[in-house]
Amino acid sequence: MTEETISQLQDARNRLKSEIGKTIVGQETVVDQLLIALFTGGHCLLTGAPGLAKTLLIQTLARLFDLPFHRIQFTPDLMPPDITGSEILQETEHQRALTFVKGPIFANIILADEINRTPPKTQAALLEAMQEHHVTAAGKTHYLPEPFHVFATQNPIEMEGTYPLPEAQLDRFLFNVLLDYLSEDDEVEVITRTTSVLSEPPKPIFTGEQLLSAQRIIRQIPISEETTRYAVRLAAATRPNTPAAPNFINETIQWGAGTRAAQTLVLGGKARALLEQRTHVTPDDIKALAKPTLRHRILLNYRAEAENKTPDSIVDQLLEHVQV
Repeated sequence: MTEETISQLQDARNRLKSEIGKTIVGQETVVDQLLIALFTGGHCLLTGAPGLAKTLLIQTLARLFDLPFHRIQFTPDLMPPDITGSEILQETEHQRALTFVKGPIFANIILADEINRTPPKTQAALLEAMQEHHVTAAGKTHYLPEPFHVFATQNPIEMEGTYPLPEAQLDRFLFNVLLDYLSEDDEVEVITRTTSVLSEPPKPIFTGEQLLSAQRIIRQIPISEETTRYAVRLAAATRPNTPAAPNFINETIQWGAGTRAAQTLVLGGKARALLEQRTHVTPDDIKALAKPTLRHRILLNYRAEAENKTPDSIVDQLLEHVQV
């Protein structure tokens, strides 16, 4: 890997963030995590209250890539075939035949908007697509275009009309990124921009082939065995009633993170290192991605909820407990 390659990726990241900054104010950590998800070939879940520009952020990011983009609005009456597609009977002059009509999931970047406002049956329609990058209909396999990324938004589960995502579905998201309210200065900037002359939408600056190339390069970033073991120990420590679990995990966690969490920490660490113009992964990269990686992969028990603990507070304790 040459310094020129590293410099090109760093320059691409800076250009992407600069273009996003023309539409999105603040949220720099959120943007970084979204870019890491893209450059590692993963999917991302954005959680936040209505009005925090979750949808706008993903739409803006998608416009910067010269790739087909589809938005799916999840509603209580949405059915699985509305997402994946279905077979319909087509009649010609000589015969009748069943033809598969592709659903909106057949695009490179998918915005699954308000994914937790549809029942689990419909949410599960994404499981095969997110993991295998294909869908099955009437016994036939239909492959999705590459690259393929799902960016889903969800409202906090405490809100009316929401359904919790199944654990298997959550685990397929590389990160669960939390969007919080802006600072006063950033909110003033948003109000100023949105109540004056509208700016032009961003133009594509990255192609699909460039994105696939970046994903291949990132996998070549070296990581020491010690750093890999740190990521593995961090994920293992979330599993209650195992030798690696500290007492506070046994007391507060009902279900811990699987192997995919450690894979995410390592691969995300490689992307973070390269985008910051480093050719090796450090434990700080693992720590920086611990919360978005683990917060949706650990399930709190009743005691933790009664004590008003959060997944993020548990992860903070883990970072203090698990030694590098």
